[in-house]
Amino acid sequence: MISNMRRRVFSALAISALLCAPVVATAQSDLPVIRAAVLKIGTVNWELDTITRNGFDTANGFTLDVQPYADNGATRVALEGGEADVAVADWIWVARQRAAGKDYVFIPYSKAVGGLVVPADSTAQTLADLAGGSIGIAGGPVDKSWLILRAYAQQEYGMDLAAETEQVFGAPPLIFQSGLSGETDGAINFWHFLAKMKSAGMRQLISVEEASVALGLDPEVPLLGYVMKESFIAENPGIAAALYGASRDAKDLLASDDAAWDAIRPMMNANNDAQFEALRTDFRAGIPKPGPVDPSSADKMLQLMAELGGERLVGEATTLPDGLFAAIQ
Repeated sequence: MISNMRRRVFSALAISALLCAPVVATAQSDLPVIRAAVLKIGTVNWELDTITRNGFDTANGFTLDVQPYADNGATRVALEGGEADVAVADWIWVARQRAAGKDYVFIPYSKAVGGLVVPADSTAQTLADLAGGSIGIAGGPVDKSWLILRAYAQQEYGMDLAAETEQVFGAPPLIFQSGLSGETDGAINFWHFLAKMKSAGMRQLISVEEASVALGLDPEVPLLGYVMKESFIAENPGIAAALYGASRDAKDLLASDDAAWDAIRPMMNANNDAQFEALRTDFRAGIPKPGPVDPSSADKMLQLMAELGGERLVGEATTLPDGLFAAIQ
């Protein structure tokens, strides 16, 4: 008797599950999909994994499909060719593309920027003390951090940093190694490499944020962001704000909950606890305030980049292109 009753209960539950399953699948399939082309080893994956792992994408009305690529150039080709709906870039690059006629828009993601570090036993206290020395630089001659530090050195010390030092340009891992080994007197690198360099004992001489403030720039302007085509946004009304909402949800969690980092630690390439903690600290420091980008502050920075980097950096974007920043709350 009990056995028959159990069979009837289990049968009812099985039928109920079968009836409910198509409803869930249909609900999920109705959500627009955002295909994100990202650098396979990029730090943006920490946020994107947090979004999907916690369901922040579906909670904001879309499904995120992360597509890893070997280099940043490939992610931009994927976006341009319609193989992806979003990529990651700095807004100065986006401004250049928009000025050239592309319908790209920028959604703020991070204000994390680098700085210049020196060996722990270096006697240098300011950029002026590096005169006659060498500086390793990731990103090339028109790297934004390098340009801002050049402008700062000129303003504060009357120093032509490019003329009075030797520059060694290279990929971030090369600058990382040469900095740690002491082959260069100073190093400018991407923020996550700098976090590891500092955890290994190197000392930050000056941050790009400090230099920006001295130059009258707004350090709260997020440099990095998600890039979408205006046409994709038009086809999916509200999609830019939805991605921004999911991004903020992930940031809020990572900013407030140390346990949330356990899930992403394996992808952080942290060799020890010191590196992990430095990466977590500097990621949190790079979280921008919520809200839209201030266009006047961005325009001031763009004009400085145009002055220092010229057409090679900004192309035809000598002033802020209309519509560059996506409408978000």
